[in-house]
Amino acid sequence: MKVIVWVIVSILLAFLMMVAGVYHLFNPEFYVPIVPSFLPFPLAIVYGSGMVELLLGVITLFLNHKYTKYGMLGIFILMVIFLPLHIADALKDQPVIGSHTVAYVRLVIQFLLIWLSWKSFKFTSLAKWNHD
Repeated sequence: MKVIVWVIVSILLAFLMMVAGVYHLFNPEFYVPIVPSFLPFPLAIVYGSGMVELLLGVITLFLNHKYTKYGMLGIFILMVIFLPLHIADALKDQPVIGSHTVAYVRLVIQFLLIWLSWKSFKFTSLAKWNHD
């Protein structure tokens, strides 16, 4: 049962990354205001992060277990990197995502995604695979 749960979590996180990546690529205007002002080329950063999300989703979902664990580690790292951006957005007078309530809910979800991606990475790293 434990195996099924973490496989499903990995699949859901991979799909989430691919959907987020595609959304970054097709609606970059939404994300540009979230990029910190001290970083140059915010549009390029949005496109780059979208491509990274898409790639991590593909690696996690479609490659063998060896790469799945690297994809899960990448998702974990990306979620940690994005956390300060979401905190900063929640603390703005008018969060980019909308209301403060939505921004705080997103923070809770971000912490949940960090935890799930770390646990899924640990599971895929420790899992015994029959076809090695």
